[in-house]
Amino acid sequence: MIEPKKDVIRQTDAEAIRLAKTLIRAARFGALAVVEPGTGAPLASRVGVATDIDGAPLILISMLSAHTGALVADPRCSLLLGEPGKGDPLAHPRISLACRAVLLERGSADQVRAERRYLNRNPKAKLYAGLGDFSFFRLEPGRASLNGGFGKAYLLDRDDFVTGRALVEELAGSEQAALDHMNADHRDAIALYARHFGGAAGDGWIVTGFDADGMDLAALDATCRIFFPQPLQAARELRSVLVEMAKAGRAAEQER
Repeated sequence: MIEPKKDVIRQTDAEAIRLAKTLIRAARFGALAVVEPGTGAPLASRVGVATDIDGAPLILISMLSAHTGALVADPRCSLLLGEPGKGDPLAHPRISLACRAVLLERGSADQVRAERRYLNRNPKAKLYAGLGDFSFFRLEPGRASLNGGFGKAYLLDRDDFVTGRALVEELAGSEQAALDHMNADHRDAIALYARHFGGAAGDGWIVTGFDADGMDLAALDATCRIFFPQPLQAARELRSVLVEMAKAGRAAEQER
């Protein structure tokens, strides 16, 4: 008797979605796979990565590179994210996104926002972001394959990890002012967020991005993803949420 094939894909749950969002938001680089023009062969390259407010990946690449030419010819691509740690690299979480690349028109609202968020995340890219042959692409995810470690495989739909566009436009208008204010006047609170909510040690943390689900922190090459207790329903809620999180963090530390 032949036993039925075991389904190795787990049911997508809140924990898997949170892990997927963390891997995407925390990434500063990834492996981009494209279809080589002419041959149809797969071609992979390492690229710098940031995210748009809704969670879609953003990349900045030279129009002279082979993978950029491939994307222009065929926008289908895959982006692998997730850094290996100590020990077996296959034991660490990673996510592969099936995407279509969209070239952002220079000077458009989407391109200006993408450039701002990308450079907040990857400030060293300012050295070449303004060069004429470099362009920003937004990778529109269709689905994702999440591997949380051995025996933890999930298939995710776009809606599992990409936030609705309505709040994106609202946050886009106020995000940079909020970032500048927090990084200039509330570095102690940011360090508290990193310690208490992110379990991250060390100093020098700054906020590099806000979105409906949370915020991204960075300290030199280290990154930290912090989720809000509840997703924002409106951009105006951001300040009160940050204040309450700071209060909760300080209270918890005082009790220790």
